[in-house]
Amino acid sequence: MTTINVGREFSRYPAGRLAKDGPHSGEAFREQWLRPPLARGEEVKIELDDALGYGSSFLEEAFGGLVRGAHKLSREFVLRTIHLITADRALQEEIVSYIKKG
Repeated sequence: MTTINVGREFSRYPAGRLAKDGPHSGEAFREQWLRPPLARGEEVKIELDDALGYGSSFLEEAFGGLVRGAHKLSREFVLRTIHLITADRALQEEIVSYIKKG
């Protein structure tokens, strides 16, 4: 299992949808941090509480983007293999909704 602490390893201030929006965008997080272990079939534990907030565009692109596009993964696979670790239940529900909508 791969563990990713977003605030410690990626950015305390994740923001933006696309890579052109900056190095801490949802697309950058998805492509550099999430997709590689998922492509290897690994489960991924994502610790969310050390970042100082998440914009909806970041979350939708990072997580919803996994289930659409050229390299899409199945919703069922993503929901089964990622484990969201957060004290914020609403954040967890928001991320799951983006995965389900794709």
